[in-house]
Amino acid sequence: MPSTSTPTGSASGVPGLISVIIPALDQQDFIADALASLANQQLGGRELEVLLIDDASTDATAVLGAGFGAQLPGLRIISHGTTLGVSAARNTGLEHATGEFIAFLDPDDWMGPEQLRLLAQGLEDLGVDFVRCDHVRVSGTKRELHRAPQARRNTTLDPVQDIAPIHTASMIDYPFVWAGMYRTDVLAAAAPRFKDSLRTCEDREWFWRLCLNAESYAVLDAPGIFYRRGVPGSLTGIFDERQLDFLPAYASILSMATEGCAEAGHGAKAMRQFFAIACHHLARSEQFTPALRTRLRGGTAKLLAESPAELVARSLDQLDAPRRKILTGLRASLSGQVA
Repeated sequence: MPSTSTPTGSASGVPGLISVIIPALDQQDFIADALASLANQQLGGRELEVLLIDDASTDATAVLGAGFGAQLPGLRIISHGTTLGVSAARNTGLEHATGEFIAFLDPDDWMGPEQLRLLAQGLEDLGVDFVRCDHVRVSGTKRELHRAPQARRNTTLDPVQDIAPIHTASMIDYPFVWAGMYRTDVLAAAAPRFKDSLRTCEDREWFWRLCLNAESYAVLDAPGIFYRRGVPGSLTGIFDERQLDFLPAYASILSMATEGCAEAGHGAKAMRQFFAIACHHLARSEQFTPALRTRLRGGTAKLLAESPAELVARSLDQLDAPRRKILTGLRASLSGQVA
């Protein structure tokens, strides 16, 4: 179970301290790279707290992490007694973080030496609730810059307004939790926790909540996060029931996006995201077991049936013909009709 030690600091966190949360499960092959990159940070006078949340690893992840104690004086290793998942691990980190700023790092990724300083400086100079940044995708020896969809840089923006446009990529389509830095007091009010039950798609649900409740943000030219792709054992390449967590995630997102005070376009954007992810999984569902494939189809149809009918119909009309055929067929199958 998570550590029961009491966090220190105020509700806004210790001034000048950056807390970095790393959820880790069986990451002995990569955790040293992640921690070494943090040990090399040039913080510009700030202090660093590193919270390595060991989610009941069965390999040497925690031992290797402990070996960085001298290089990272602010390192704390908090171990779960049983594997609780990435959402619960990040929540444990949030419960114990004491810095005024919070950042996340996945255990198989790493940061350039000035990344944390640039993000913190942007938060301070612009006075925004959170900042976002580009990242570098790493596939073997290949490096590719992946830019955040918002082209306006180093200026104060409204996260609610940047949920739009509906039909092209916007910042809400860039939900990577590690691609930014956040004020501790803002997270406590706007998006204090990830949903423990979500093992995948947890970042999307959390980021929608943050964008709908925060007041300001900025995108910085600070592409110093290196995101490793194609890692063996990654959840994106596993074909089990965890892949279906996008269904409860989007049930929550659609509820947020269509509630009374939400802008009209938010529901359409959320529905379009749901369509894209559902069709992605349906297209590769032959790799699922028959039982899981049935659950995928039934769960997708059920969420379509439970969503506002007018929103679903309007969104389907704006979809390309192949995907529209797939989803309308699922809707009909739920009601016992022939598509």
